[in-house]
Amino acid sequence: MLQYRSAALAGFATQCWWGGIKVMVFAAFYGGAGAGAPMSLAQAITYTWLAQGLLVLLPWLGDPEVAQAVRTGAVAYDRLRPVDAYALWFARSAGWIAARVLPRVALMAAFAMLALPLVGLGAWAWQPPVSVAAGLAFLLSALLALLLSAAMVMLLNVAATAALNERGISAVATPVVIVFSGNLLPLALLPDGWQTALLLQPLAGLMDIPARLYFGQLSGWQALGGLGLQGFWAVVLVALGRLAMGRTMRGLQIQGG
Repeated sequence: MLQYRSAALAGFATQCWWGGIKVMVFAAFYGGAGAGAPMSLAQAITYTWLAQGLLVLLPWLGDPEVAQAVRTGAVAYDRLRPVDAYALWFARSAGWIAARVLPRVALMAAFAMLALPLVGLGAWAWQPPVSVAAGLAFLLSALLALLLSAAMVMLLNVAATAALNERGISAVATPVVIVFSGNLLPLALLPDGWQTALLLQPLAGLMDIPARLYFGQLSGWQALGGLGLQGFWAVVLVALGRLAMGRTMRGLQIQGG
């Protein structure tokens, strides 16, 4: 995946475009009725660039290699390898996600954190974390988000294996992941009565919890709780994925010669 430099550049350009649109929407919102918002305009702008940089971290579709192997019947080869099939797919999915995220987030940081202030757009730039501790907590949280995302991708892989087609599954997963991860809109801006449920659901660990740590909104024991919640959901989803994969593979039939 790291060899597809044109794909990374194209994705980066697209995410800059949509990031700019979202920043302008936030500027209009805060200029009109954002006085009582739970986060400042600068934080909302930073959140936007952060979300755009980590966009491909979101598990809205399964591993395309797994989907192709299911369609062609080559999934039988993975069953014959002398390794644990779930661990093989999990490692491949995590590497596939990381290899797409790293170049794009680096390009986004260079653009939104370094280039925008140089051209006089510092108010619309990606701001650094509030402290060194917050930055370190964010990095650890981003690693846990990668593992959590890979666990969710594995569930999509297993579903695609059972259904023999990934298109319908991805069509359902995409809007759910974008909304409840906080990528479309920071979860903190949603109604107050929803906040506890939104924070506790597993998709919050992909974007919302890392961002709260970045801004210092979760610190001390709360930061440990947020990291623990990410780890908890990663373990739970891996266990569910293993169980589902075992049941699916036991009934899998490979057709053809």
